[in-house]
Amino acid sequence: MSTLTAAAPGPRDGAALAQLVGEALARAQGHADTKDTAEIKAITDAMVRLLIGAPLHSDGKLTVVSLATEAGLRRNKLTHKHTDLRDLFYALVKARTPVPDAVPDSAQACAAKQQQDLARVRAERDDLRGQAQLLARIVHVLEIENNKLKETNAALEKHMAAQSSVPDLIRRRRRT
Repeated sequence: MSTLTAAAPGPRDGAALAQLVGEALARAQGHADTKDTAEIKAITDAMVRLLIGAPLHSDGKLTVVSLATEAGLRRNKLTHKHTDLRDLFYALVKARTPVPDAVPDSAQACAAKQQQDLARVRAERDDLRGQAQLLARIVHVLEIENNKLKETNAALEKHMAAQSSVPDLIRRRRRT
C-alpha cells in the first residue's frame, strides 16, 4: 500500500486517497453484492480521473453530476446509495483547492487607492466626452454658417456682375 505525504494535498494525493478508500470499501463490502462492489470501483476510478484532471466520459468539473457521468452511473446512485463516496469526493475536492488567505491591509489600501483613481479617471473621461460633443456641435454650426456665407458671397458676386457696366473679359476669353 502506498503512503500519502503529510504536506498540503495536491490533485495526485487526493486521487491516491480516493483509490485507497475505494479499495478498502470494496474489500469491506466483499461479502456484499458484486454489483455494489463494481459500482464502488467505478466511482472511485472516476474520482481518481476527475481529481487528476483526466476525465474520459464527462466534462471534468468537480461535481457529483460529473462524477456520476464519469463513473457511468446515474446521479441518484451517489446521492442516495453511495453517500459516503459522495461525501469523500466533496472532502477531496475541498482539500484540493487551497483556501485563500486573508487580504493584507496593504493590499486593501492599494485596492482602495485604485478604486479612487478609477473613479477620478472615469470622471475625467466623462468630462472629456462632454467637451468633445460640445466641440462637435460648434464645428457643425460653423460649417453651416460657412456654407451660408459662401452662398451669400456667390449671390453678391452675381449681383455685382449684373450691375456692373464693365464687361467681364475673363469669361469672354473662356468662351472663345
